[in-house]
Amino acid sequence: MPNLGTPELIIILLVVLVLVGGKKLPELARSIGTSMQELKKGMNGDSSSKKEAKSVDQAE
Repeated sequence: MPNLGTPELIIILLVVLVLVGGKKLPELARSIGTSMQELKKGMNGDSSSKKEAKSVDQAE
């Protein structure tokens, strides 16, 4: 992956801002954050998600 400097990051952020719009940008960032949290939970094998899966299996 090529190294991204400050000018490249600013250009990317401006393009995202134009495409998404200023009002939707916080919502987009929030959804990306929650997606990353869910991915980390899945990768780590979070015990609470395992407990939920067991309880669903037992209910069936």
